[in-house]
Amino acid sequence: MVAATFFGWGRFPVAPGTAGTLGAATLCAPLLLLDPPPSSWWILGSSALITLAGIPLASWCERETGETDPGWFVLDEVAGYLVSILFVPFQAINLAGAFLLFRIFDVAKPYPIKNLERIGGGIGIMVDDLMAGIYANISLQFILICMGSSIFT
Repeated sequence: MVAATFFGWGRFPVAPGTAGTLGAATLCAPLLLLDPPPSSWWILGSSALITLAGIPLASWCERETGETDPGWFVLDEVAGYLVSILFVPFQAINLAGAFLLFRIFDVAKPYPIKNLERIGGGIGIMVDDLMAGIYANISLQFILICMGSSIFT
């Protein structure tokens, strides 16, 4: 259960999805000190690995607990958050903006996110958050372009 709760972040008593996303952002924060910062390809690979591990783990958690999309399972938030920071300058302001945008899309679940959630099982659990990450990323890219920032780092 340590992996499913992302080292306990998913056990936060209020808003475990937000806590899981905060856990992912907290994990990324020290990487701001690296020179050069991690490439988007490294982040993409990390998200892909988390997704590939998360699909069977989420299915197992549902089966073992009888809960549908258990709130304490937060690897989907971690993978989705990583998607939200892909190909944007790796800066604290962008990590924070991605956090906010990801949570908005993950909670609001605009089309087709809600439909993807209905797929069910581990795939449904993971893929709706990946789509929320894509929406957050597109929104952040748009904001950066409007602000005149360079993107696609």
